[in-house]
Amino acid sequence: MIKLIMCLRRREGMSRDDFTDYWQNSHGPFFMENASVMRARRYVQSQTLDSPLNAGMRESRGLAEEFDGVAEVWFESEEDLMAAMGSAGMAELGPKLVADENNFIDHSRSCAFIVKEVEF
Repeated sequence: MIKLIMCLRRREGMSRDDFTDYWQNSHGPFFMENASVMRARRYVQSQTLDSPLNAGMRESRGLAEEFDGVAEVWFESEEDLMAAMGSAGMAELGPKLVADENNFIDHSRSCAFIVKEVEF
């Protein structure tokens, strides 16, 4: 299994509450309705809390501002993901997925990458 991780920042002018609401109640269901087209095996949203703990960690370590959330999507393999991305279904879905993401994500301040998990 491999995993796609997206570290997300909300669009400018959007509150974190509005970002989280859209992500959970609109984008999440849209993603899950289309998960089979993407060959996604699992999808998890980690929604950042407005907590003094976050500010404390950031200040004590000199960290950058936290992301508004992290999306994790599991796939069978890199080859399976690449096959899905090259499919006719993804050719149709891809622009719709990006258009929906544009409703709440600032892509220019977000990032995405593929990882493998190493458990200890």
